[in-house]
Parts: sequence; structure tokens; C-alpha cells
Amino acid sequence: MPDQDMPELLQLECHFTWGLNVTDLNDLQNRLKSNIELSDGEDRNIGWSYSNLAFTKFKQGLLEEAQDYLEKAEEHIRKHHGERQLIVTYGNFAWVYYHMGEHAQSQTYLDKLEKIKMQFPTESPAVLHPEIYGEKGRAFLNFAQQYYEKAKDCFEKALELEPEEIEWNESYAVALYRTEFNLTSFEESPASRQLRRVLELDPNNAFIMVLLGLKHAEYNEYQRAEQLMETAMGLAPNKPYVIQYVAKFYRKNKQFDKALSLLKRLQEMTPNSAFVHHQLALIYKSKRQTSIQKGGEEAEALLTLCIQHLDQAVSIRPSFVYAMLDLADCYAEKKNFKKAEEMFEETIKVATAKNDSLHVVEVRYADFQLYHMKSVPLAIMHYKEGLRLHKDTAEGKRCAQQLTKMANKDILSNPHDGKAYGLLGYVHEITGEKLHAIKCYEKAILLDPGNEEYLTALCNLR
Repeated sequence: MPDQDMPELLQLECHFTWGLNVTDLNDLQNRLKSNIELSDGEDRNIGWSYSNLAFTKFKQGLLEEAQDYLEKAEEHIRKHHGERQLIVTYGNFAWVYYHMGEHAQSQTYLDKLEKIKMQFPTESPAVLHPEIYGEKGRAFLNFAQQYYEKAKDCFEKALELEPEEIEWNESYAVALYRTEFNLTSFEESPASRQLRRVLELDPNNAFIMVLLGLKHAEYNEYQRAEQLMETAMGLAPNKPYVIQYVAKFYRKNKQFDKALSLLKRLQEMTPNSAFVHHQLALIYKSKRQTSIQKGGEEAEALLTLCIQHLDQAVSIRPSFVYAMLDLADCYAEKKNFKKAEEMFEETIKVATAKNDSLHVVEVRYADFQLYHMKSVPLAIMHYKEGLRLHKDTAEGKRCAQQLTKMANKDILSNPHDGKAYGLLGYVHEITGEKLHAIKCYEKAILLDPGNEEYLTALCNLR
């Protein structure tokens, strides 16, 4: 923490004052480097990736590397933007130089920053420059899923100041796309509206085009989605970010050969991409399911390919939660239950540490316990936890359905099963069906008098 001789550092708006906390710096660095690699160095926004990398290097105590990345950020931002966009970069420089013991150089950057503020004043001291809101939003968007809502708020504030600015509109669209779940129609989707808004401002934005295509596909509008994918590929046939999302669309639309062709091409461009290996594995997994349904003989070979690619994805990015889950499932399919159990347990640790998709992990682990290990008590425990964590997501709803199904099955075989009624009470309690929950808990207590769990729940509900 800066001491009293430079308190102005604490007043800056920069990476060091935004409360950014990352549990896995190596994972974040790999993703940021991948962003730079996938952009082929010409993307206007790559300067922000360099700034984020500088901050991660600082957190590791690698100050000279942090300085080096900030110099790259400054060079890129100056080339593609202007002096005003360097306001956060100069604040970062001031922090790094201070901690390197170069206080005079730190002051130089504080002076540069003040010069920009005087040259481009805001309407009041309480209002930040839109560039600050924008870069703050990008940092939140890049660092962790837990910051996505904060990112959205930052881009909204930037747009209040500059509503026609393409960069803020594009970033806001991406933030909405990442935070939006469980809507019923394309027209209801704020992300869809914002993606279309970006295309009004920037009609040839292939990246936004593919995101909009994926939104159409999400609501089963596949023809419109495919038109957008084809147009995007025509505009940017060699852009890795475009290729990867188009491949994802074809995979989800069961056009596996098209998806494989694109991913193999992308693999040549980015051989160390965990995303590409994961997508390839998902295709082989889908092809395997088709092979099993048709009675084909290639299922085992496809499972081996799936495991190989997932193994590589996890090796490249050791805290890739979804790849870890898919790898655990593949081990289970291969009847290697010991390895599957180990991978699930490791995934729970990683998801907990990162605060990333733990409800998804819980439902997948519960499925493993129920269908492979035949352990109903453990399955119930993890379905309950998945429901508690995120009752309104698709995974939360599935947990509720599974628990209800299991409880009703037990009641059918034994109408005096107090645990089954207690389980139904829990489901109704978490999903907000208070009267149903009370009735189930009352029935559970009649059949299992003195059960503290049911008594406490009933007391709380009343």
C-alpha cells in the first residue's frame, strides 16, 4: 500500500483501486494472451488486454514484466485511439513505478494524467471519463464471472456519456450476452436488442454478428442464425474469434462436419487454445452418442478422442470448469469411476475457489452419483445444493425436478416415508412455494416426530 508521501495513488481510477481479486492468475493470463493471439494483434481493444496482463504480473510481484506490458498497452492505445484513452494506463504506470521505488517517474505519470483531466474536463468531479468506465468494464468482463454485472453497470455509465460510441455499445452487448439466461423469446432479450444496435452503428462487425446469430439459435431461429454466420464468415474468414463462434453454432446445430472443419483450421492458427480442444471434444462426444444410437462400432474410439482433447484443454487451462466436468463424465462413461470421482472433486474445489458455475458442477456430480455410482443419498445431497445455489437457472430447475421425482417415487413405494415428504418440503421451500412446503413438512413431522431439520424449517416458514 502506498505510504503517506503519495496518497494521490489511492484516489486514482485504475486497476489497482478497483478491488479486482483473482484466485487463478495463471488461468487469467492464459486467457488474456489467448485474446491477443486470437486478435492477430490488430484489434483496437488489445491495449486493454495488455493493461490487464500488467496488473496480473504486478500481483505476482513481477514488476518489470508489468512495466513491459504497460508499455505495450500505451503503444497500442496511442496507435489505435488517442491521448484521452491513456488515462487509466497512466494511473497504472504511476502505481507500478511507485512500487519499483522510482517515485519521480511515478509522479511524472500522475502529472501526465492531470494534464489529460485538465484538457478533457468532465461535467462534475463525481462523473468519470467514459474511457475510465469503459476500461473498468473491460477489466471486470475479463477477470471473472462474478464481476459481469459490475461490467454491465460500467458500460451503461459510459453510454450515458457517449451513447453513439461503438466501443461502449459493443462491450455492453457482450456484457448483456454473458449475463442473460432463461428468457422465453428473442424479442424479450435485451442482449439481442443491443447486438442489433451495434450492427446499426457498425454493420460489418463480424464478431457481433456471430453473437447475434447464436442468440437467434438459442430461440430456435436457425435459418436466420445461419444467414448471420455465413455473412460473418464472408466478412472475416480468417478472424479466429469469428471462426470459433461459427464452429460453436454448427456444433450446436448438429452440423458436425462443418464444425470440425472450422475447428481443425482454427487449431492450426491457435494450437494452444483450450477452447478449441474443448469444442473438438464436444463434437466427438455428440458423434459418439449418434454412433451408439445407430449401433455403430466407433463409439469407443470417439470416447478416446474426446478424453484426449479434454485432457489437453485442462492441461492448457487447469481451472477450465466445463472442460473438467466433461472430462469427469467421459471417465465415468469409460467406467473409470476412480478417475471420474477425483476429477469431480477437483472441479468442485476449483469452482468454489473461483466462484464459477458451482451450481452446474453440483448437478453434474449428482447425476454421476445417481446414475453411475448408484448412491441416492449423495445424489440427493448434491441436487439439494445445486437447487439452493441457483434455483432459477436451468440447472437449478433440473435439481428441483430430480428431487421431486425421487421423493414421489419413494412415497409411491412407501406412503409413510417421512424423508420423502421432507425432501418435497425442501424443494417447495427453496422454490418459494410456501404453503406447499408447510404441508409437506407437517406431513414429514407426523411420520418422523421430533426431526429437528423439519421442525426448524417449519418454524422458519411460519
